[in-house]
Amino acid sequence: MKKNLFLLGMLVCSMVTMAQTESADKPESWYFKLGGSYFNQTASTEFPTVGGNAALDRTYVGGALVSEKSVTGSFGQGFRTGITAGYRFSVRLGVELGINYYTSNTKTMAQTQSDRPYIPTSATTGIYNFKSEGQITAFDVAPAIVMFLGESHGFEPYTKVGILVPVHGDLEITTNATAPVGVNPGTGAPVFGEVRSVDKVKPNPTLGFTAALGTSYKLGKHISAFAELEYRNFTVHGKTKETTDFTVNGQDALATRTTAQKHTNYQDRIDATSNNALTNPNGVDSSKPLDELSSYVGISGLGLTLGLKYSL
Repeated sequence: MKKNLFLLGMLVCSMVTMAQTESADKPESWYFKLGGSYFNQTASTEFPTVGGNAALDRTYVGGALVSEKSVTGSFGQGFRTGITAGYRFSVRLGVELGINYYTSNTKTMAQTQSDRPYIPTSATTGIYNFKSEGQITAFDVAPAIVMFLGESHGFEPYTKVGILVPVHGDLEITTNATAPVGVNPGTGAPVFGEVRSVDKVKPNPTLGFTAALGTSYKLGKHISAFAELEYRNFTVHGKTKETTDFTVNGQDALATRTTAQKHTNYQDRIDATSNNALTNPNGVDSSKPLDELSSYVGISGLGLTLGLKYSL
C-alpha cells in the first residue's frame, strides 16, 4: 500500500513538473487567427424544385425533347473568410470560436434549352427557354475543441472538431427566361419578352459539423502562419421564399406580381387546406403566400484555409 502511494505521489509530481515545464515553454493563453479558405464540394444531391420547375436540364429540337438529365450538385464549393479567437487551457488542449463569411459558387439548378421560342403544351401553358442559378451567402459561428500535438522545428500540428451554426444568410436564385409576357391583340399569338426574377430563400435554423487537421509555423515571437485542411457537412432547410426583383425587358414589373407569386411558405406537408393548386380544390388564393413542400440543399465541402495567427 505504501509502495503504491509512493508511486502515485511520484507520478503526480512528474505530471506537475511536466505541466510547469510546458507552461514555461508556452506562456501564451489567448490567440487570434485571420484566414481565407477555398472549398470543393464533397457530395452532390438533386437540387429542389425552382419556381415550379423540376431540377432538370432539358433540350428540345423541333419541338421534341431530345435529352433530359437531373441537375445535381452542392453549394459546398466556394470561398470563405473568417476570424477566430482561441484559448489554450494547456499545452495540449484549447478551444476556438470562429466567425466566418461564406460565398458559394453559382450553381445551375434547372434549365430548358430549345431551338423554338415556345412549345405549347395546352391552351394556357407551354415550354420556353430559361435558366435558374443559385448562390448561397452566409455568416456562421463555429465553436470547436482543439488538440495540439506538440511543436517541432517551429511547426505545431493540431486537430479540431466542432459545430457550425449559421446565423444569417440566404439562397439567392436568379432566373433568366425568354417567355410569353402577353398576347398580340390582332393575331392572338403570344408576345415574348426577356424576363428576369430574383428569389431569396430564407433558411430554418440548422447545425453542421466540422473537423480539421492543421499546423502552424512560427514566424516570430507572437506571429505564426497556419494552414488547415477542413471538412464540413450540413444541410439547409428552406423556410420562406420571396421574389425581390422581377423585370420584363429590363423594366421593373414586380408590382404586377400577386402575393402568391412573390411569397412562399415552405411546409413539411401540404393538403386540401394548403394554398397550393395541386392539393386545394379551390385553387390558389392569390392574396396569400403560396404553400410549397420544404426542400433541402447541401453545403458539404473539403477546403484549405491559409492565414496568420497572433498569440498573446
